[in-house]
Amino acid sequence: MASALALAFVVYSCKGKLSEAEKLDLSVTPIQTLDSMFFVQSENGVLKLRVEAPRMESYELDTLTYDLFPKGIHVFAYAEDGTLETTIVAREARHDVQPNRINEERWSAYGKVVVTNIVKQEKMETDTLYWDSEKREIWTDCYIKLTAPSGYMQGVGMRSDEMARNAILLNPFDNEFLLDADSTNVVIDMVNFIGPLPKK
Repeated sequence: MASALALAFVVYSCKGKLSEAEKLDLSVTPIQTLDSMFFVQSENGVLKLRVEAPRMESYELDTLTYDLFPKGIHVFAYAEDGTLETTIVAREARHDVQPNRINEERWSAYGKVVVTNIVKQEKMETDTLYWDSEKREIWTDCYIKLTAPSGYMQGVGMRSDEMARNAILLNPFDNEFLLDADSTNVVIDMVNFIGPLPKK
């Protein structure tokens, strides 16, 4: 009698756990989580890419596999000679891969995205940035500001190669902020410029 009760209890307990698992929505539940994620990519022994993130969550659907980086991401891209050239920092990111088409992957970065080309000393700041690994380009359709040794620009929309070597603002605002070589003479369009005013 006691063994029959124990068996009935085990069956009942397992049934309860199975029904909870059946209720699980896999579209919003990660199949894998990873803390302190670190990824490197090299080509012919030369470091090309390094990605670091405090947390990565992997999801798998019938038509799409994707990774989320809810606590931010740091990307370090290296030039052909192995020197660090470009960095990308964002508060959140997402990596999409189409099943059976590994080469078709797309990265999206969100929230205070900062792209820095160390070689050109240029920095771009925007809210959303996309990277197409097949086309080897980055772009945004959002507001963006570009700071460089030659001056400051802002606008809506940008296209560039993936190393941010040739960034082009698609719809620049009508403003001007140019610095001479000695960095003392500043010319500003007072109507459209967003930034600090020069000393009088």
